[in-house]
Amino acid sequence: MFWGLLLSSSGASMIWPFLLIYINGKLNLPLTTVGTLITINAISSVASTFLAGTFADRFGRKGVMVLSLFADGILFILMIQANDYLTFAILMAARGFSNPLYRVGADAMLADLIPQEDRPEAYALIRMVSNLGIAIGPAVGGFLAATSYDLAFYAAASGMGVYGLLMALFGRETLHADQKDARKEKIGWLGGYEKVLADKAFTPVIGLMMFGWVTATLMWILMPIYANTNFGVPENLYGWIPTTNALLVVSLQVLITRRTRHYETRRMMSLGMLFYAIANGLVALATGFWGFWVAMLVMTVGELIIVPTSSTYVANIAPADMRGRYMSIYGLTWSFGQMFGPVLGGMLNDNLGPRFIWIGGLAIGLVSAFGLYLLSRQVLKPQLSTD
Repeated sequence: MFWGLLLSSSGASMIWPFLLIYINGKLNLPLTTVGTLITINAISSVASTFLAGTFADRFGRKGVMVLSLFADGILFILMIQANDYLTFAILMAARGFSNPLYRVGADAMLADLIPQEDRPEAYALIRMVSNLGIAIGPAVGGFLAATSYDLAFYAAASGMGVYGLLMALFGRETLHADQKDARKEKIGWLGGYEKVLADKAFTPVIGLMMFGWVTATLMWILMPIYANTNFGVPENLYGWIPTTNALLVVSLQVLITRRTRHYETRRMMSLGMLFYAIANGLVALATGFWGFWVAMLVMTVGELIIVPTSSTYVANIAPADMRGRYMSIYGLTWSFGQMFGPVLGGMLNDNLGPRFIWIGGLAIGLVSAFGLYLLSRQVLKPQLSTD
């Protein structure tokens, strides 16, 4: 997982910061219309997320991860040939379906492998190597995209394919046969999500995270095209902004997690979301590369605090035989942000003006941060994980 993730994240991050620029250049459509492709991707991801949790708990973690990696590689290659909105919509929907399979399987596999007391640092290490790949990818991808987007797409497909092959040949299944048998008796084929949604400690946190991750989607998906269209920041220069984010995560994630692990998880999630809100506000003030760079710097502080903490929160509160489903619902928080963020941003841009994208992001982030803070003042129920 550690070394394979380095390969796949390096490849994929050569494309995703510039994807809307690439599509917009081919289709020449309004930002609201182009943004709907991310929404289509997210809607498909929601459907897949429920299946991913069920399959990961029913059949095991490894198979869903391998399927996702190979599918992503093929879809990157197919995007080179796409020339109309419908084709891009189909490919984005397919990619939305494949992505959660890896994410849910990997999160559950890591929880299977690592004892509860060590999970914060384990999730931090996985994030560190993922961001090491992201540090490499956008800088290289920006130069490749400025020359030929085809090269960047082939590089992304190669990274996914190699990791898929490594996992298929050398990965091992972490879900035990006795747990599979127990699940057949207790929850059947596609059941069990009602138990997750009935968890009164878990669902309010997830609801606020769904709302708050709109801020992250605006930063990652819309800020590149906003900077390029309104302030002329080219791809090869902008690529250093996500690279800075990744380098900071590589350098500081384990150190920050060793400190935040001693505090109440929901309070740290609230603090992290506050930094996301402030970062959106700073984008509204930015007028050039360094302004966007500072906004990403502030957002990265929030990311360092919130992401391993939220993964740990979910892993610890979930029973061992329900981890796939809990991780699936947690994964919906990202999908929700991707579903509504680009469309909301596009509407604010087209009807009120470009800077209103970031004023909206600031407001959303503040509401989410305050809600998580209020929840952190409540006593968390005893953890259900028993292994």
